[in-house]
Amino acid sequence: MPVNAKTITEEFLRLLGFEAVIEEHHLDEGLLLDVRCDDAGRLIGRQGQTLSELQYLVNRIIFQRDHESPKVTLDVGGYRAQARDALVKRAKEAADKVRRWGDIVELEPMNAFDRRIVHNALKDDPQVETHSVEVDGTTRKAILLRPRH
Repeated sequence: MPVNAKTITEEFLRLLGFEAVIEEHHLDEGLLLDVRCDDAGRLIGRQGQTLSELQYLVNRIIFQRDHESPKVTLDVGGYRAQARDALVKRAKEAADKVRRWGDIVELEPMNAFDRRIVHNALKDDPQVETHSVEVDGTTRKAILLRPRH
């Protein structure tokens, strides 16, 4: 029986002490649940870390109940959309430096979700290529931008 991701997420957040209203948006790559609540900062956490962890847990709960359920992306008050726009802007500015000076530019270590955004933002750039590289002492990887040969 298919699960209701919105209901599961509302109950999960309620058990954590958050009264939230959730808007559901169907996307090609799954389901976006945009959470609205009074204490959004606590749900987002530092650099979106808490939000990423909540998203992981919600997806695990849903997957255990229904292996066919689409992946859920959690957002709080449009935070992910704003963060994605800022990340794409930084990536494009770094690509401009690579084109202008021919240098290799390294972006800060980031999680897989953010790296995918950067790689997708620059994948069609004929002059710049992107590579994820390990960063010692962390599970995150940095992205190197360099001239395409």
